Amino acid sequence: MNYDSVNKLLLQKNINAPRLLSENFNQNLIEIDDLGTKTILDILKKKNTNKLKIYKKILVILIKLQKIKLKKIKNFKKKFYKIPIYSNKLIFNEANLFLEWYIPKIVNKNKRLKIKKELKKIITSLIKKIQLPNTTFVHRDFHVSNLMIKKNKISVIDSQDAVYGNIAYDLASLIDDVRLKTSKNIKEMIYQSYLNLNKKKINKIKFKNDFEILSVLRNLKIIGIFTRLAIRDKKKKYLKLIPYAWNLIELRLKNNVIFKDLKYCLDVNFSKKIRLLIN
Repeated sequence: MNYDSVNKLLLQKNINAPRLLSENFNQNLIEIDDLGTKTILDILKKKNTNKLKIYKKILVILIKLQKIKLKKIKNFKKKFYKIPIYSNKLIFNEANLFLEWYIPKIVNKNKRLKIKKELKKIITSLIKKIQLPNTTFVHRDFHVSNLMIKKNKISVIDSQDAVYGNIAYDLASLIDDVRLKTSKNIKEMIYQSYLNLNKKKINKIKFKNDFEILSVLRNLKIIGIFTRLAIRDKKKKYLKLIPYAWNLIELRLKNNVIFKDLKYCLDVNFSKKIRLLIN
């Protein structure tokens, strides 16, 4: 039902999203618009694609999303749904998936407790260093696989976990996307394009600080989720994405003193060889 509520909110703001056509809630059935089978990921993987041009179109949608104000909205059961806040506790719990799933798979039993304790302390400290408020609509999984394209129209899917959180989160999700390898140069151009397109007054120092922290925490979470998918759900195909998630973390840890403790902890306990493991 969250799915229907959030999609209605997007549609009200002229953002293409799955429109509910019919439902049979008792049988867990819904009928939605046909948004096609092609994602933006499919387009960006093609050779000679003007990546920056496509990303600028995505950024226009992201900025429209971020203008959605906090509100309750009725779902098809005529019940109000209120989008929750992306609290520090929730951010911690997500990053903690790295500790709960990846560490037990990789680290010897006699070292696990010490590493977990150290990382919990570091993650908590990083979350406290996030500076911007939780006042912006956050899709929470805003990446090119969740953007469909049909007849040159881009639609946003999988919005059911939307929250009100940090304005930098969805941009970090889009730029540091584990599903699509992009150069450091492209990443920087997308980042600057966002700042140029967004007319909202943004403290660029605080924004950059939060962008990098949230990117690192998100990719720790992703490593944990992909490990869980492999172990619990037998979906091992996601393991091949873990080395690039590590690359994205390393990219943000470089030359940023705020990550000194995290970088040291990860470098000591997770070698380059370990980070490349996909089984």
